[in-house]
Amino acid sequence: SEEDMYRDEEEIEREKMLLCETNSSEYKLSVSPEMDIMEYCRREWRGNTPAAKRMRKGYEAVAQKFASIRRIRGDNYCAFRATLFQALSQATQLPRWLQSEDFTMLPENLLGKYDWIKQWQLRQKPGKRMGEISDEIKEYLILLRKKWKNISEIKGPLEKQEACDKLFKNEEEEYSLYEALKFLMLNTAIELYNADKSGRRVPVFSWLLFARDTSSNPCQLMHNHLNHIGHSGGLEQVEMFLLAYALQYTIQVYRLYKYNTDEFITLYPNDPEEDWPVVTLITEDDRHYNIPVRMCQETML
Repeated sequence: SEEDMYRDEEEIEREKMLLCETNSSEYKLSVSPEMDIMEYCRREWRGNTPAAKRMRKGYEAVAQKFASIRRIRGDNYCAFRATLFQALSQATQLPRWLQSEDFTMLPENLLGKYDWIKQWQLRQKPGKRMGEISDEIKEYLILLRKKWKNISEIKGPLEKQEACDKLFKNEEEEYSLYEALKFLMLNTAIELYNADKSGRRVPVFSWLLFARDTSSNPCQLMHNHLNHIGHSGGLEQVEMFLLAYALQYTIQVYRLYKYNTDEFITLYPNDPEEDWPVVTLITEDDRHYNIPVRMCQETML
């Protein structure tokens, strides 16, 4: 194929091996068990292509800070899955925005102002009436608050990790949480759009978000992007900023294919609030995300 002209035989063979692995039970897990980060690297990047060498260098750099890696299931929710898993696994309290009394009223309040939200699409439930969708999204938001609260109250790190693993093995609950995150992103986008239109200061990424031909306003963003996340596409770069703002978390990403450039470690947003917690992800291509775990002792000290 045309794409294969730019890849050598080793890279094509590696991709075939990964496709075969998708049939293994481990890969079907939402978050696979941890393994040594350099062992994972050696298994995945055996060739001597420039790309493989760059990846190995990138993994070596990550291994200076983290001992292990956990592989994230590779569907179009993987950015949500990696970010939320990391946030919950280190949560010690309920974020302020989750404590708000109005939090679960978001679907009803937004629908009262924006009729076009009736065309929101739930996962595998296209065409449902907005009255039903509003109630379902409210349930998802309640579930998000409940799970975050329960996990944040667990003191022991081992018990907290077990609770996270259990949650991400419950497919129904897991995907419900992603629907909640998508709706929070829409709410954040509406707030940023309105702030800019009224002359208030907004982060630079907000200009970029609404500068796209496909998302010049929140309605288009919903139709052309948010409605497709998890169905036919994942999160684009500018939407990683939006996710970070919606969660009020800094998402730090090791972008391995950018090793030895200024973009190797990218922050979403790049000017985060000082009190925002930080979660760390790894990507080889800005499409699929895994998570590093077990921070090295020297780093912690």
